[in-house]
Parts: sequence; C-alpha cells; structure tokens
Amino acid sequence: MTGSKVVAFGHFQPERIVPNTELEKLVETSDEWITRRVGIQERRWGTGVETVDSMAIKAAKMALENAQGIEASDIDMVLVATCTATDRSPNMAARVARDLGMDQGPATMDVNAACAGFAHAVGLAQGAIASGSASNVLVIGSEMLTDYTDFTDRTTCVLTADGAGAFVITASEENSISPVVWGSVPSLSDAVRIESENDMKFAQSGQSVYRWTVTQLPKIASKIIDRAGLKPEELDAIILHQANLRIIEPLAEKIGAPNARVATDVVYSGNTSAASVPLALSKLMASDEPLPSGSKALLFAFGGGLAYAGQIITIP
Repeated sequence: MTGSKVVAFGHFQPERIVPNTELEKLVETSDEWITRRVGIQERRWGTGVETVDSMAIKAAKMALENAQGIEASDIDMVLVATCTATDRSPNMAARVARDLGMDQGPATMDVNAACAGFAHAVGLAQGAIASGSASNVLVIGSEMLTDYTDFTDRTTCVLTADGAGAFVITASEENSISPVVWGSVPSLSDAVRIESENDMKFAQSGQSVYRWTVTQLPKIASKIIDRAGLKPEELDAIILHQANLRIIEPLAEKIGAPNARVATDVVYSGNTSAASVPLALSKLMASDEPLPSGSKALLFAFGGGLAYAGQIITIP
C-alpha cells in the first residue's frame, strides 16, 4: 500500500469583514449576545463576485504555489468538499480543473458531507493514493453559506460565512495521514439541513446538535487518536470544525491534549462549513507562528447528516 502526505496548504476569504455590530442592524441581537453564545466577533461574507468554484480556485492556486515541485499539470484528482455548490452539474471540481488549465484530465468529484466534507475528502484522497488510482490530489473545501442563510433568523445568521481552504496531498513512502474515522448518526440526519421545503435556507436543531457534540464527540476523537497510534498528549494541534467556540473549547479540553494548539479561527471567520478545517489550518500555517514541521495535527469535523470524520496529519 502506498502512503500519503500533505505537502501544502492554501486558503481564500472574501474581503468583506462583517462585525457583530452590523448584524445588530439585521436582526434582534447584540455583539454581547453573539460573543457569549457562539464566540464569533466577525466573519467574512462574499462581496457579490465570489462563487464556490472561484474561491476554490484561489485557495487551490495558493496551495499549488506552496507545493514545491508540484504543478497543476501533476494533479490527477481534484476533490471539492461543499454543500453549497452553485449548480448540480458540472460539479465544482470540474470547474476548478478547467480554470487551472488541467488538460491532463484529472478525476474530478464533489463531496457533500456538509461540515464534515473536507475530512471525508482527505480520507478519499488517501484511499485513492493507497490503491494506486492517484499520486497527487488537490483537496478543497469551499462554501458560500451566505447564499443559503436566512437573515431573519438570529440563531443561524450570526454563524454563517464564506471561504475556502485547500491541501495538496501526494504519494509517499511513509504514511503521514492516519486512517480516517468516519460515520453518521441517522436519527439526527435532519438536525442540520438546507432543504427545499425550507426555501433552501440553512437551519439546525441547535440544542440537539449541541447535546450530541458534547457527549459523543470526545469518544470519536479518542478513536481517531487511537487509530493513529498516538496518545492525546502527543498531539501538537487540534483543528476542529469551526462551528461554535462554545463547542470547540470544551471538546478540545475533553480530548486531553495539554500541549496542543487549538485552532479558534471561528472567532474571526465564522462558520464556513466544509471549508472551516482547511481554512483554519492554512491560516495558522501562514501566520507568524506556524506549526513546526513534523507536528501532529488532529483534523475533526462534524455537521449535517449528521456526519463526522477525522484523521491526524503530519505537518510538512
């Protein structure tokens, strides 16, 4: 079996920054209420020119620029994790390949597992490499959640945002990505949804999701760490789905990794669904204090479906 590794990161966010005070003009809410309930101070919203595929392309370009020795022409699979695709067909991955000039004809697929989609896509990329079906995979999470936001609902419009993040994953003699742990909770499949009967607006049963996350996610995180052959104290970073700071903080504490840096990009980027994990990690790696090479980072996401997925990667 061929191993795989992440070799580069990229991200993109719209320029428009929306502070909590701006939301006070839309719904009955306040900066204090939003900060206390979800921990978000500001988020990025599209300016009217961004689309799921255009953001995916920009994140992909950054990742490819950071991937030394790997060009767009070397990519043989493109996976785009999204639940806000512009059209049913062609898929967003096909548009990414076209606009990046990938005339070699890579496999192109979208992955819709909502907020957990990117971790699912990383698992699919790893499997394709292990089977010999691919050698270089571009994995992207891209979401335009504001296209599906009910701006009269103060419980959801304070959360949603837009953005994209990307990884370049390649074949390797050593496996630097642990086996994916994934699954779902069918009884809660409607807890987070964008459905036609609700005018295609994002909605969730917040209390049901919160109860499940605080009771079940620590157990799943422990399984991910066990499958990687590690102990919690060996983790250097925890990159959870940036859903809500009030979920991230207690979950990170329950994982029991005292030396790990915990990504809290939700404070400044909001909830970007499938884009949140790669966006948070890429921004961290582009910061003044990136994770050192060789660090072990837990990626773990959960959301609509109710789906979850996670793995541990070694930072290049």
